Amino acid sequence: MWAQGAAAPRKADSILILKKDHVLELLAGGKVIRTYKVALGQGGLAAKERQGDGLTPEGRYIIDARNAASHYHKALHVSFPNAEDRKRAARLGVAPGGDIMIHGLPNGKGFVGAAHRLYDWTLGCIAVTDEEIDEIWELAPVGTPVEIRP
Repeated sequence: MWAQGAAAPRKADSILILKKDHVLELLAGGKVIRTYKVALGQGGLAAKERQGDGLTPEGRYIIDARNAASHYHKALHVSFPNAEDRKRAARLGVAPGGDIMIHGLPNGKGFVGAAHRLYDWTLGCIAVTDEEIDEIWELAPVGTPVEIRP
């Protein structure tokens, strides 16, 4: 994963996702330690409003679970919906949705690699390559804060 003889980087203390730029940043001590290009929800760049809209949410969350047996190589579960998301959905009379993840490629499709970023294809998740999710998995433990911005 890291160059032979190179020290492993520090653990991330936060994750920042900039939807417009299609970027995920791992931060430690306020400094960016890793940057990844990502694919997002196929519904466009608006904020998620309801279950099934194909949009990636915006707000403050945490990594609250890890799934090594995911359908997408590995997956880090994001704590969506938060209280604000649930209130917005209630005002709209809809279900907020859930199961938002930072994940790799579908199992068996790792060969696609960086080409997966040519378009937004997820159902609202944040997707990276399998090699990238392996690295993020090592650097971002459960409890890591996640901020998703427009």
